[in-house]
Amino acid sequence: MNMEVRDADRSEDLLAQVCTALATNTPVLIQGGGTKSFYGRATSGALLDTRAHRGIVSYDPTELVVTARAGTPLSELEAVLDQSGQMLAFEPPYFGEGATVGGMVAAGLSGPRRPWVGSVRDFVLGCRVITGHGKHLRFGGEVMKNVAGYDVSRLMAGSLGCLGLLTEVSFKVLPKPRSSLTLRLEMDVDTALVRFAEWGQQPLPITAACHDGEGLMLRLEGGEGSVKAAREHLGGEEVSAAFWMALREQKLDFFSSPAPLWRVSVAND
Repeated sequence: MNMEVRDADRSEDLLAQVCTALATNTPVLIQGGGTKSFYGRATSGALLDTRAHRGIVSYDPTELVVTARAGTPLSELEAVLDQSGQMLAFEPPYFGEGATVGGMVAAGLSGPRRPWVGSVRDFVLGCRVITGHGKHLRFGGEVMKNVAGYDVSRLMAGSLGCLGLLTEVSFKVLPKPRSSLTLRLEMDVDTALVRFAEWGQQPLPITAACHDGEGLMLRLEGGEGSVKAAREHLGGEEVSAAFWMALREQKLDFFSSPAPLWRVSVAND
């Protein structure tokens, strides 16, 4: 696939900075666009900026695999995927225009589709990492079943840079759905939970759901026929899909409420 990208392999420079920090016992602060610096505990150290190390290393739409350097703008990666009708299915939040691929993986945050398709770590196939011992190592690869032993590449997702400096990551991507629509159903939380128990036993193309305190928002995605049939079955009012972007970027009203907002992670059964 021919693409005009501003490739820049700065892995040797990054490795040299890590080795210098190691030799002088200097802590480093790994940062790309800094859009997720609010997440996790406060850190300090010599700034190690990854943004110059950028570019899409390889992309094979037929194999649904893309490899990009850590400093690659997330918007650039998603724009390239969009040209082939593909996407990062876990809907990573940006929290700002400077979001990078490395920061996306290091933060490990996913969007509204996560309960249905999985999180960031479920789509990481392999990576290259500069370790705290000054070694540039490769883990995993570009296919789903190529890991023998501990899957370090997926462990990097959500590590916030504690396990090493990501320089390159390979992802599995998915085709964009042919049809998508958003419904709003007026019901309280208790009713919504009962309905979800029922819908879970039915082949409904639900890929996002959120109760905003007053009503239930649902996103239906898939083939035109299945989406149309589900829409007729569920009822409700068709509304703008912009809701999911606001949810992904944490811009809905309840994110700025003075009331405590809990983030809960549970095991999948």
